[in-house]
Amino acid sequence: MKISMTGILLAGGKNTRMGINKAFLEMDEARLIDRILAIFHELFSETIIVTNDPLSYTEFTSATTVTDIYKNKGALGGIYSGLFFASEYYSFVTACDMPFLNKDLIIYLSQQVNKHDIVVPLTSKGFQPLHAIYSKNCLTPIKKHIDAGRFKITGFYKGLRVLTITEEALHPFDKNGQLFLNINTPKELELLKQEIKNNNKIIDK
Repeated sequence: MKISMTGILLAGGKNTRMGINKAFLEMDEARLIDRILAIFHELFSETIIVTNDPLSYTEFTSATTVTDIYKNKGALGGIYSGLFFASEYYSFVTACDMPFLNKDLIIYLSQQVNKHDIVVPLTSKGFQPLHAIYSKNCLTPIKKHIDAGRFKITGFYKGLRVLTITEEALHPFDKNGQLFLNINTPKELELLKQEIKNNNKIIDK
């Protein structure tokens, strides 16, 4: 039985450092977007792709593709658009360049929702806002921040019911410390591929 939640994939980045669309990068013979969407389709009742280039995503007919309501507002604008179009009250949001998305952790996060507006992992590096669950109650605070020209994702958290997931709780899902890793440059991609090859490690499909 699927979770009554929308899976939102943010695929609207400019990819200035990578030079190509990160969603279509291949690792271990599979594109990043295919890995993420496979998890979303297995878990969620609805999947939404938020992108400023919808023509690049026409092949994904099992997902709803939407464009940013507020253009050029970064990931915060993408979260707003995804939540706006989502049919479900809660949505899990992630970016298209995270190769180690963990299905079991997503299920765990969804089980912690209760009456919270945000369920977000908190590590020694800070919040992980692009691997988090948001409710539609976030729409108005996000809009206020966008209208004020403030685009830091965690900036709208104040005043909402936020549940932080500690590193201790995250550890069973992230024993290699790579869960929240994202890929920004061609060099990072090649280094990660080499690491996987050296360790003879196959990413979960």
